[in-house]
Amino acid sequence: MSEQIAIETQDLVKQFEGKKAVDGLNIKVPTGTFFGLLGPNGAGKSTTVGMLTGTLRPTAGKIRIFGKDFNPDAPVFKMQMGVVTEEPPLFERLRGREQLLFTGRMYGLGREETARRADELLAMMELDVHQRKLVADYSRGMRKKLAIVCALIHAPRLLFFDEPFEGVDAVSSETIRRVLVGLTERGATVLLTTHILEVAQRICQKIGIIHQGKLAEEVDVAAMNAEGGDLGQRFREAVGANSIEQPLPDWLRPSPGDDHGA
Repeated sequence: MSEQIAIETQDLVKQFEGKKAVDGLNIKVPTGTFFGLLGPNGAGKSTTVGMLTGTLRPTAGKIRIFGKDFNPDAPVFKMQMGVVTEEPPLFERLRGREQLLFTGRMYGLGREETARRADELLAMMELDVHQRKLVADYSRGMRKKLAIVCALIHAPRLLFFDEPFEGVDAVSSETIRRVLVGLTERGATVLLTTHILEVAQRICQKIGIIHQGKLAEEVDVAAMNAEGGDLGQRFREAVGANSIEQPLPDWLRPSPGDDHGA
């Protein structure tokens, strides 16, 4: 039996004002895989996620989701997805639990089922003690965790997380990491973008490194770890960042004989 592919792009292009942010991207993400999408700032990571989730329309190329051509206007695709953007669009004047209940109802869940799932998810993310606070009063880490449970409440098969650890404290990061790993263990497919290479090497199974809108390298994390490889080195080589380190300017270096204790 052939391996089912959750996400596939074929020569995917996105152009803004004549400049290609994504330039012929080809990736395949097998079902049940934790896939990391890495790249320098401006490499096209968030633009790619935008096209895969339907908030941006490709200039050219194809996207297939679970073997079917992706139509961003078809609810059947959106119902299978959970999405957490870098700056989650939450309703500031709702309380945390109200935000989650509203999301569940929008996905067509019954009132009682929505309430049951909301209680379980809030407890799982340690947000139950904050559920009556206004979202406007949530810290950045709490907002990220609330956005994640909103993305999970309808039990999607495919999840997109754009920089979920950005600006999040160590405790919240560990909670998020544990939840994401648990999702793939239960058969969900997760695509993650992050700047934190150590996190990607720790939790991802496969990693696509993109540079200037193209796939520069794909890494099998288990094989790399078995060989004693270092993701940072692979990343630098893929994006051409292995040039000789530039020295500090003279005016930033202490002069011999400087007395800093005076």
